[in-house]
Order: sequence, then C-alpha cells, then structure tokens
Amino acid sequence: MKPICQNWSQWLNETRFSALTDEMKAQNMKWLEAVRDVILTYAQITQNDVVLDIGTGTGLLGMKALEMQKCQGKVIFSDKFQDCLDSCKEFLEKNDITEGYEFLLSECEHIALNECTVTKALMRSVLVHIVDKQAAINEVYRVLRHGGLYCAFEPIIRSNTKYWELLHPEFIDRYDEFKAAEEEFSKDPLDPLFNFDDKTLKKNLEEAGFENPEVNLQVVKSKYVVQREMIPAWFTTPPSPTTKCTKERFLMYFPESVVNKFMKDVENFLTGKEISLKTNAVLICAKK
Repeated sequence: MKPICQNWSQWLNETRFSALTDEMKAQNMKWLEAVRDVILTYAQITQNDVVLDIGTGTGLLGMKALEMQKCQGKVIFSDKFQDCLDSCKEFLEKNDITEGYEFLLSECEHIALNECTVTKALMRSVLVHIVDKQAAINEVYRVLRHGGLYCAFEPIIRSNTKYWELLHPEFIDRYDEFKAAEEEFSKDPLDPLFNFDDKTLKKNLEEAGFENPEVNLQVVKSKYVVQREMIPAWFTTPPSPTTKCTKERFLMYFPESVVNKFMKDVENFLTGKEISLKTNAVLICAKK
C-alpha cells in the first residue's frame, strides 16, 4: 500500500484530518484548542512551574503553557520523535521565543529525567499510541514532584461508533463477516488504540501511586452528511505513522478484492446520507 506519511509531524499536520472537509478541519482545530484549554485549566499552570509536555507532537499544550508562564518557569517539550521536536523548535525560533523551554528526546515509557523533576505533566492523545499504559503512567508519577499534577486527555476508541453500526446488511456484501472482523480487531489487547478505557486508566493511575485520580468520561455525539470522497480516506488513513489503517486491518481477514468490494459497498451506501457518530474520551487529573 502506498505510504501516506513518513513521520509523526507530517501525520499531525497533514494526514490525520485528510478525510475531512475544510469546514470539518476548522471545527477540529477549534476542538483541539478547547481540549488544550481544559487540560491547562486542570493543571493550574503558574509562572514558576516546571511543565513537562509528554508526546508534545506539534506543541499544542507546551506552547500555550509557555505563553501563560511568560518565560518565568520552564516548559520541557518531550517526544520520542526528533521530527516533532524539530517542528516545535522551528516554530519557536520563527516567533523569536528564545527562553523558558528545552527539548527532550525521550519515549514516554522511559522518560529521560530524574525523579521528582517536574511540577506539572501534560498529555494529549499519547497513551492511545502506547501498548503498555501502566509503564507510561508509572513514569509520569516518578518524574512528578510531590504535590505535582498529571493532566491529560485520551480518546477511548474501542467504544466509539463502528463501521458496521452505520451500515445495513441488505446493502453490504458479507456484512456479518466484516462486522465480526471489526469486533475482533477492536478487542486486541496488544493494540494500543483499543486496549483501554476509562476504568482501566483509573486502575493504572491508582497502581502508579496517584490517590483518588479523576478520570472523567466525556461522550460527544455528532452528525454530518457523508461525501463520497471522504470514504477512501476512512479506510486508508493510518491512525499513526506506525499503525495499520482500517483497510490493512481488514486485509488480515479477507483478500484485497473482497476488502475493495466492501469499501465500494460502504461508499455507495453512505454517500449523501447523514450519519450519527459517538466519540468517547477521558479527561484525567491526578495529584502525586
């Protein structure tokens, strides 16, 4: 299959919203900013905080924290991918921001900092890409100072609307087989997209040492009319540069000709129809 993106910064900037219209992209950017603001409100950022933005990506959280601190504290932009750190560095340099921050090339499961180093640890959609959530949360706890806060947002993908829920057996060849396949790969314990929910995250936080962590489940319902050109991207856009796209997941169960027929059936059935979607997420606030 043709590669859609080469690295994380390209996926974040170009690929993740490729199935959306311009209007929907604008709505998603507003939503991302709203998520950012909620996380930072939870974190109660002060001018003297040492803030760790874990899995910073494009720097959505860290940039705003830096603005709030007015360079009197410190923001550590941390990511396991150098291209993301380079992208953040380029943005800061273009805007003549030269102090109050540093960069850390480090994976979440093994944060390259001493224990009790930071006062606030922030995440947005990071655990969803990590198989071992417990290891990552243990590391967050380790690097936080006593009294420090861990504030995060994570999508709960395994309980979102699935393809088979949008379709009708009468119009989809081998509907029951594709439903069964989707249900099966949505329960894979080794797939980071699907191997957790709000209850397992709360248990992870408690096992790490956080007392009475808040894990607030958010359920968002939306509607929109499907345009034909959206549907191929639904199947071929990867949820991350290193993760199988939906078409590749179905190819684990069916020959490509059968998957292509299914995609065409979905396209013909849904084009022009208004669909209702449910997306779930959690907001986390935990104190060490």
